[in-house]
Amino acid sequence: MSMTDPLGDMLTRIRNGLMRGKSKITTPNSKLRARVLDVLQAEGYIRGYSQTDFDNGKSELEIELKYYEGAPVIREILRVSKPGRRVYASVKNIPSVANGLGIAILSTPKGVMADHEAREQNVGGEVLCQIF
Repeated sequence: MSMTDPLGDMLTRIRNGLMRGKSKITTPNSKLRARVLDVLQAEGYIRGYSQTDFDNGKSELEIELKYYEGAPVIREILRVSKPGRRVYASVKNIPSVANGLGIAILSTPKGVMADHEAREQNVGGEVLCQIF
């Protein structure tokens, strides 16, 4: 069975893992998921991730969740652009999450990046998700 929103599935797995206090979660691998995890790791929202390859040609990403004094570092993770309704933003209209305390992750022509980096490089794109 095919999945209609793989990125939304990964964000839900992260959200559920944080609610249950898990240290690691797994999700199927894809390039987009890995790029989003690169941004989350660079911004300090997760400890890291690793790729596990299987014999049948499939692979998984194992994500290490991050906690601070027992509380999850990610308080809120929200999918913005969905398969049924894509949300695009120009450089001037990139959303600010929680007055700059959170980040929005964008898919731009120059790659997947955080909102502040997109403003620096003067590019807009599809707003994938918001994290606070």
